[in-house]
Amino acid sequence: MNFSIHQERPITLASKKLLFGTAGIPKSSPVQSTLGAISHIVHLGLDCLEIETVKGWDLRSDLARKIGKEARDQGIHLSLHAPYYINLNSKDEGKRLTSQERLLHSARMASLCGAKSVIFHPGYYGKSSLTDSFQKIKKGLQEVVSLIKKDRIPITLRPETMGKKSQFGSFEEILFLCREVDGIYPCIDFSHIHAREGKFNSYLEFYRMLKKLRKKLGDQALKNIHIHISGCEYNDKGEMKHIDLEDSDFRYDEWIQVLKDFELEGTVICESPNLEQDAVMLKKLFS
Repeated sequence: MNFSIHQERPITLASKKLLFGTAGIPKSSPVQSTLGAISHIVHLGLDCLEIETVKGWDLRSDLARKIGKEARDQGIHLSLHAPYYINLNSKDEGKRLTSQERLLHSARMASLCGAKSVIFHPGYYGKSSLTDSFQKIKKGLQEVVSLIKKDRIPITLRPETMGKKSQFGSFEEILFLCREVDGIYPCIDFSHIHAREGKFNSYLEFYRMLKKLRKKLGDQALKNIHIHISGCEYNDKGEMKHIDLEDSDFRYDEWIQVLKDFELEGTVICESPNLEQDAVMLKKLFS
């Protein structure tokens, strides 16, 4: 592929330290549980698994520890997605406090599993201004991070870039939030960004995004990156639903080349409906 930006940065060989996996249990897993799915991730030739607690909690402490041991034994990297029911910008103080509690509980459960990152959706704008939304979410996150540090929980919180325009979480907002709240890093969902903005879907645009990420958050943000990817169906309000990459307009071949050129290290989690099919396909393209 001949993309003009290569004149600025030549094509490089793929890093061996970018891991590929699924958001939740692979559909082809003989055992439909997180614990049972870990060996199937190995069987598929994938490297990581994101534990999905998006619809609530089904993890007990003893099960979390078993999952952690199995992942360590199998050499599988884990992360955890916190429940969707988090809104740090809610006008209801009780809902904001509950959101903080859910985020803190997610961090504790992730730690028991041996996961290093907790991914979460920060909230909705509602009737708040962009500035007020940012300040309220920032304050709520700072309080959670303070408790995580106090309890010495070895977890990185990762606010996700969001696909709907009603949600807090543009690329710029997430980068600014991560600069303002010490110790957090982003979860970059390239498909959400494309669906939200209706652009950011070419080699040059992907390249500039990662260049800005490095400028704003430093090399560590590229050496320990956490990415979500899928196809997205969208309209003028942003993301409508996830679809398989082959059915989408997302230019994943150009995107893969940018990942190689930046020699990224970290995790790529596939959220396509077909989960492992797209994850395996992307890993093969990258290798």
